[in-house]
Amino acid sequence: MSVLIKDIPKSNNEIIRIEISEFKGRDLINIRIWFQSFDEKGNAVYKPTQKGIAVNVSQYEELRDGIERIGAYLADKKDGATPKSE
Repeated sequence: MSVLIKDIPKSNNEIIRIEISEFKGRDLINIRIWFQSFDEKGNAVYKPTQKGIAVNVSQYEELRDGIERIGAYLADKKDGATPKSE
């Protein structure tokens, strides 16, 4: 079972898909590149690549902290300040 959270366009035929999935009884945050393909009827479908990461949902707070730090880094850089690192 997986729950689609967000698709982010990467190129004309690729997306970055964020989803919650289950593997061996563990819930994971799955961030993966998917490519556009065509099924036997000629319909466009997306298929996952091996490029991506899966993070245990118990690490969500750390992942969120990392994303927030990216935002602060980019804001500092935009304002001309020296971006802070950990």
